[in-house]
Amino acid sequence: MFGTYFYHKRVRSAVSVFGSLFNNLNVVRTNSSGATISQVKVPLSYGPKRNFIARLEAMTNGEDAERRVAVKLPRMSFEISSVAYDETRQLNKMNTLSKTLTGNAVSRQKIFSHTPYNINFDLNIYAKSQDDALQIVEQIFPFFTPQYTVTVKPFSNIADLTEDVPITLTSTNFSDDFEGAIEQRRTIVYTLSFEMKINFYGPLGQSKIIREVSNNLFIMDSANDSGDYLKTIQITPTPAGVTADSDYGFNEADSDNPTNV
Repeated sequence: MFGTYFYHKRVRSAVSVFGSLFNNLNVVRTNSSGATISQVKVPLSYGPKRNFIARLEAMTNGEDAERRVAVKLPRMSFEISSVAYDETRQLNKMNTLSKTLTGNAVSRQKIFSHTPYNINFDLNIYAKSQDDALQIVEQIFPFFTPQYTVTVKPFSNIADLTEDVPITLTSTNFSDDFEGAIEQRRTIVYTLSFEMKINFYGPLGQSKIIREVSNNLFIMDSANDSGDYLKTIQITPTPAGVTADSDYGFNEADSDNPTNV
């Protein structure tokens, strides 16, 4: 129906950017004297929360099952929970972005105004103890007030075009199965919900570069609604084949007095 193939990898890029914010968190364990015993980098992966919970619960089904699933805590996972159109950020659909093409003196790259969407993420933090979970949470909270902004490139082939992407921490929930049997493995889960504002773009096109402006001047009066023709002014760049990265001037010519500017 639409007829033009394009793929800017906007959702894929959003997932990559979101995950990169939390891929370098650590948990430090100390002894009673405060000396560091070990430091563990918290693994992060993309996946549904229910899958990790099911694997953790399966670890209580005997020693063989525990060795088979081998889920070690602490760890984190994240997933997209929803995608929704954001009408509050919609601009005029006929607005365009344009950029000069290297070595092309007759056309520019053009794309119409973006379509705004909000992508909601859930970040799940799994831990065996509250101290491990709180260490991870406390390395996240100070950066969201409640918004944190990252700068991304919406198009891989336009390196100098960037946009700011706000990521907002919208809610925090946690669960603790401390009421289970004494032999049951304890699992603490913090769920942090985020909203990322991204823009979707249509296909990249090209538009002609304006190289001549022609103005017809008239003297208007009440007796003649159409006005009396005065003269025509034409403005062109000089030299004629100049590019955007070169030095250039303008040639202004009218029917009475041609001049160079």
